[in-house]
Amino acid sequence: MKSWTIEARPQLYARLAGLTYLFVILFGGYSEGVVMSALIVPGDAAATARNILGAESVWRLSVGGNLLVPILAVLQLWIEYLLLKPVSRNLALLFVLFNGVSLAIETVSKLFLLMVAPVLSDPGYAAVFAPDQVYALADLMLTAHDIAFHIALLFFGIACILSGSLIFRSGYLPKFLGVLMGLAGVSYLTATFGALFAPAFGQAISPWILLPVLVGESALCLWLLIMGVNLPRWRARLETSERV
Repeated sequence: MKSWTIEARPQLYARLAGLTYLFVILFGGYSEGVVMSALIVPGDAAATARNILGAESVWRLSVGGNLLVPILAVLQLWIEYLLLKPVSRNLALLFVLFNGVSLAIETVSKLFLLMVAPVLSDPGYAAVFAPDQVYALADLMLTAHDIAFHIALLFFGIACILSGSLIFRSGYLPKFLGVLMGLAGVSYLTATFGALFAPAFGQAISPWILLPVLVGESALCLWLLIMGVNLPRWRARLETSERV
């Protein structure tokens, strides 16, 4: 079994992390960036409800993909911890803790998305509430998801800064990836603080503030998937960490 450990096969683990990261980006991008952007009409609960009911199967598929994101991200997080642990075990553990809290909150946020379609389509709600009230209830679920998701991104932004520091110091991954991930973390923090506490500012900087996120996460994903780690430097760093 030792031949399948990360110490023996770091490239396999790095590419598995990159592949998992790619699926996280694709599922999340499709659900949040494509379907939700197309169906949700800001400030118009009735139009949003009609859009979701008119494409209910697409909506449910999107929510299912959205729920897969934190599941896949747990696997990705485990591999990233193994890859970054030789740099600093304590800092890598802190990275895991912040990322883990982010994933826990993000998973809970999906509960609100899962409630939207049943609220809109269940005849029981229509029998008790007026149509506008049902639309408002579904809109409340979407708002709750949005708030919870932004809270999750606050923790994830800090995790990105920590992972960027570890990558920069590693020696077996390029320093520029560490810089890009650090910038991605700052962008996440700026965007989420704006969305939660200064909506006018958040709208003014959106979506351009998330450009470093797109560049940083995509670059790390593709580098791990295609290039992996620098093996001689990985082994040197691993030997150093084992002697400490």
